Amino acid sequence: MVLNYIKSRVFIIVLHAICTGVFSAVFSGFSLPQSAVLYAALICLFFIVVFYVTDFIMYFRKVKALRQCKKEISLTTENLPQPENGIEKEYTEIIEDLFGEKTKVIKESIKKISDLSDYYTVWAHQIKTPIAAARLILQGEYDKDELSEQIRRIEEYTQMAMCYVRLTSDSTDFVIREISADELIRGEIRKFSTQFIRKKLTLNVDAEGKTVVSDEKWLGFVIGQVISNALKYTNSGGIEIYFEEQDTLCVKDTGIGISPEDLPRIFEKGYTGLNGRIDEKASGIGLYLCDKICKKLGHKITAESNENGTVIKIALQREKIGFE
Repeated sequence: MVLNYIKSRVFIIVLHAICTGVFSAVFSGFSLPQSAVLYAALICLFFIVVFYVTDFIMYFRKVKALRQCKKEISLTTENLPQPENGIEKEYTEIIEDLFGEKTKVIKESIKKISDLSDYYTVWAHQIKTPIAAARLILQGEYDKDELSEQIRRIEEYTQMAMCYVRLTSDSTDFVIREISADELIRGEIRKFSTQFIRKKLTLNVDAEGKTVVSDEKWLGFVIGQVISNALKYTNSGGIEIYFEEQDTLCVKDTGIGISPEDLPRIFEKGYTGLNGRIDEKASGIGLYLCDKICKKLGHKITAESNENGTVIKIALQREKIGFE
């Protein structure tokens, strides 16, 4: 510590040495009595010693405080010693800014881990249902269509989990290009063909010749989730898929609808609403993922609902792509 102190005060020590040399030269040049020169030198030496002792004590205390603070830096910066000059103040502010950024990153990481933990807890309970149903089918009379439906549900939940992880990461795999809306929609519909047949629901698709600029995989996931939700809550009538105002894709169903108090919150994470609570299979993640994906793709998803059914609208006009 003494060596570090000397290094930090080299400039002052050299300055004192120069002053001492000038002092000696001046007194010697005037041929003053030796006793007078010695007296003045002792007085100066006394003040110099007092200065260095005091300064070293302050330096020692500051180093000790910094070492103590170093042990607690992960918790707080309140124990940092008070700056004594402008340079120390600047360094203190830099340390506080860095600590603030570190705290922010830690909080965000903890939140991400907590969100993932919460989601996978829900997901684990959610996926147990189709697995149990598939086992019962295999143990009893073999129903190929029902087994296929349970496997489709398992695939859907697995895809949701993968999308959730990718969306919470810092990287994306977007491939933005012009795609055929009709082919994309019909590809998603084929996944639910068994449900349409079993529920005896009608289907009307009007997207022939339509093209959109987006990511085929991610937009396909959004459309699939919207169709899945429409099927889940529609027991009679049917589903209509069409374009409104050139670039707004609409998925309209004749289901039970969404209550007015639930409608503003259906895109919130984990929010299931009244109908979702009645249907224990709902997790409140599907539409949340759709909203998040649409924002990243520069699209906008909204919902309208009444007692005659629900319309989900996806505005595909791409103004910007979000990389959060």
